Amino acid sequence: MSHLHAGAPASVADPLSAHPLFGPLGRFGQRVRLADRDHPWVLDTAVVAVAFVLLCVPDLVRGGGAGPFHGDGDGPHEHRIVFTHLPLPAVLALQIGLVLPLLWRRRRPAASFAAIMAVFVLQWSLGAALRADAALFVALYSLALHGSLRKLAWACGATAGALVLVAVELSSGVSLGDALFFLFSAATAAVALGIAVRIRRAQLAGLRERAARLEIERDQRSRLAAATERTKVAREMHDIIGHNLSVIVTLADGGAYAAQASPERGREALLLIGETSRQALGELRRMLGVLRDQGEQGAEFTPQPGIADIDGLCARTRAAGPRIVYTAAGELEHLDRGVQLMAYRIVQEALTNTLRHAGPDTRAHVSVSAESGRLRIRVRDDGPPGDAAPPTRPGTEGHGLAGMRERAALYGGTVTAGPGPGAGWTVEAVLDLTPDPTGGPT
Repeated sequence: MSHLHAGAPASVADPLSAHPLFGPLGRFGQRVRLADRDHPWVLDTAVVAVAFVLLCVPDLVRGGGAGPFHGDGDGPHEHRIVFTHLPLPAVLALQIGLVLPLLWRRRRPAASFAAIMAVFVLQWSLGAALRADAALFVALYSLALHGSLRKLAWACGATAGALVLVAVELSSGVSLGDALFFLFSAATAAVALGIAVRIRRAQLAGLRERAARLEIERDQRSRLAAATERTKVAREMHDIIGHNLSVIVTLADGGAYAAQASPERGREALLLIGETSRQALGELRRMLGVLRDQGEQGAEFTPQPGIADIDGLCARTRAAGPRIVYTAAGELEHLDRGVQLMAYRIVQEALTNTLRHAGPDTRAHVSVSAESGRLRIRVRDDGPPGDAAPPTRPGTEGHGLAGMRERAALYGGTVTAGPGPGAGWTVEAVLDLTPDPTGGPT
């Protein structure tokens, strides 16, 4: 009898479990299997005890095995089969030899069958008949269920030979054909039942394995989705906080220097810092609001920034010092909101790098154009003013360039960054606007 795995998913249900008769039987069988898993010898001992009571005790009470068998005929004793009457100790020894090996019918089914077969042949060679002979069919069933199929073939051959011997012994009372039909039908039923139960258990084990595999795959998909969402949130946080903090730091530094010479300029810088901080806080609230519980249906958040907001982005960055020229071309207002957010974040990150590396006194040119199914974004700065050495901006520094490339890759685009004319730096992104037949971005 196979054992249930402790970690098997409970979702694999038997179709017969809903039947009013098979349902309780199935639950009882499940409890028996669970108990058998913890104490496997208990069930085997119970089977041997029941077999001894039902098959052995009646022969012991009769005092020497089965009595004479009367076959069909004209008279009451026309066809009489007389079996050998054995002493009670011999009967008990044969019964033990037939029943006791059933203790190992699941762990060593071939050895159990061989032992019972040997005692069975010895008994019939002596001309004795015992009710405990039914143990041979139980052993054959157990071998078909638990044993090797190759050994089952040999066992079936040995059983056929032994049953022929029994049929010959019974031929004086019944016809040889009838005896062979009855005995071979019983053996075939035992083998067929064992194979059927074996196939059913293999199918259930396959269903449990498949359910466990699907559960693992579902957990993996959930973890991948969570990791993707964390990456997305981290990218948004980097773009929002990185840009606005760069602007705030630049304004604070400028306001500190201007506070003594020109208090009005210092006050203007503080106002710009407050406005930039509020704008960053609003974006963070909008983004984090997406992660809140879906039960907060009444919450309203500002829409995602798009290409139309790039002008305001340039104006806020321009307040920190850089002179920024922004140009737009093509039908940009009809682009997908995802593409517009992508373009906005790329420009935002590029201006952050400009402010961080080129300083507040540089000049930057921002252009966004849509043509021939592609959206082209270019941000070019002139580098530090005067004779200042151009700062190094390696592509591996920070996560800004990697984030821009990840965003562009979602739309089949590319991002290139490198030194421009003179001491400047150029960031250029190209996004594919061709519709994807699958319904997502190309």
